[in-house]
Amino acid sequence: MMTPLLILWAGLTVVLIGLLIYRSTLSMHEDDQLFLGNSEAHMAKEQEELMLRMNRIQPWLKLCGAGSAALFILIVGMKLYASFNQ
Repeated sequence: MMTPLLILWAGLTVVLIGLLIYRSTLSMHEDDQLFLGNSEAHMAKEQEELMLRMNRIQPWLKLCGAGSAALFILIVGMKLYASFNQ
């Protein structure tokens, strides 16, 4: 029972790390302030698209993070329970 849980936890954690890396690469291109004139209107559109992408992955980050944490706690709890009952 422990091996499938460890494989599931590892897979979920790898997905979480991949999403965190993707989010950090997106946020590197994010500007804190953007001073626009008429000639820089394309930059505002790029920033809006960037924010849309970042907002789209946010629920997945929360889901993967919560799932990884819950599986980790479950695995540790099962391991402690098994060691106390020996």
